[in-house]
Amino acid sequence: MERGTTDDGVPFARSPDAAFAGLPDYPWGPSYVTFEGLRMHCVDAGPADGPVALLLHGMPTWSYLNRRIIAGLVAAGWRCVAPDHIGFGRSDKVTDDGWYSIARHTRAMAHLIAELNLKDVTLFCQDWGGPIGLAQAAETPERFARLVIMNTWLHTPEYDYAQPLRRWNEGWKPDGLFGANVPDRMSIGWFMMLATRRIERPHFFAVVQGQETPELSAADAEVRRAYDAPFAGLGYAGHAGPRRFPLSLPFDNPAGGAAEAQTRHFRTLLDWKKPIHFIWGGADDVFTTDRGQAWAARYPHATFDLLPDAAHFLQDTHGDRIAELFLAHAAT
Repeated sequence: MERGTTDDGVPFARSPDAAFAGLPDYPWGPSYVTFEGLRMHCVDAGPADGPVALLLHGMPTWSYLNRRIIAGLVAAGWRCVAPDHIGFGRSDKVTDDGWYSIARHTRAMAHLIAELNLKDVTLFCQDWGGPIGLAQAAETPERFARLVIMNTWLHTPEYDYAQPLRRWNEGWKPDGLFGANVPDRMSIGWFMMLATRRIERPHFFAVVQGQETPELSAADAEVRRAYDAPFAGLGYAGHAGPRRFPLSLPFDNPAGGAAEAQTRHFRTLLDWKKPIHFIWGGADDVFTTDRGQAWAARYPHATFDLLPDAAHFLQDTHGDRIAELFLAHAAT
């Protein structure tokens, strides 16, 4: 593990390349841009002259989440750019919690888009990829041709935050379930096993309580390894990126969550006249089907595809289908 400091002298850790060796269904080599003295990683796959898809992940994942969408689009001739936010994936991990804010993540993404000079972009966004990615479409609409919105939101003063999301926020505070146990007793990979329904809730709590480790299939064990890979050996400080996302929710942290900017972007994008597609996991208890349909209804030209059995991380479990749905829309 390497260590360094940002341009402003803030310490960061760098995950070793060996942690990412041989991950299943993730054959792409790394590509980087530099932001504030940090390496920001992205997958850049497919023909250089193909139509561009920008695929953004959220909390607590990385570009690996989008692997099946990437594979499907690349096979159809698309160029896929899938970044890792700073603090996630193969990007550097700033170890000072106070460094992170949604405004800074948004600036980092704008920098990557400009450095790669991405044009005619189709944005795929989910979870925190929504506020960060949709900010780009609102601020530089000339670079974007189409939006694909999946199980996310943009803050407005009237947004009614669901109780599960409020519990998620509480859980990442120092005495909460995640804040007190990640990474010493529970890894990100085990959380993703629960969130993608590879294990049941009692098995998850058995991990937290140091009881018997659930038995996974060989394939599921490899997926768990992939979600743990970015944080291998980094300890508590190296998990600052995942820790800060839930603690940046605007109902709890308006400044850190860029509440005013999110509201501005939401209102700006109400005038979006280019193609817009909502692909929604119907088994998400936070960003429910009703919320997705109500958002889509604001756009007379929007499409809405419901995946009834898909939960919050629909790219992981239904990535092939998402690619199929999108390609069908793009062809019309």
